[in-house]
Amino acid sequence: MSTFMQKPAEVERKWYLIDAAGKPLGRTATQIAVLLRGKHKTTFTPHVDNGDYVVVINCSKAVLTGKKLEQKMYRRHSGWPGGLKETGYATIMEKNPEKAMMLAVKGMLPNNKIGRKSLTRLRAFAGEKHDNEAQKPEKYEG
Repeated sequence: MSTFMQKPAEVERKWYLIDAAGKPLGRTATQIAVLLRGKHKTTFTPHVDNGDYVVVINCSKAVLTGKKLEQKMYRRHSGWPGGLKETGYATIMEKNPEKAMMLAVKGMLPNNKIGRKSLTRLRAFAGEKHDNEAQKPEKYEG
């Protein structure tokens, strides 16, 4: 018996819809990362990008447990001395709630070409409405 290796031309992608309202940010992000990577499929091959498209709605209603709302910080560095910039989670949720979900998922994907390509298939929206109705995403209950 030989190991199955999927070819990039054989990949079939589906569209999934995930509602983040009232769910913990990290738990939702792990579900999204698994779908984007394709690990839920029986045809998963590590060196082939065989993940699906994911549409996330209600990112602004995702919750954090404990005191993370006040204590969680997002950090970025310009590369220059003294170039560290910090932004609190509460600030990001006010201004751009989709970014918090994107950053959480990005940290769960591999840091290589496949991970960067997978992140392009994530569509995050702050509210109920999304502009991917034409793709007919099916609701994912994971």
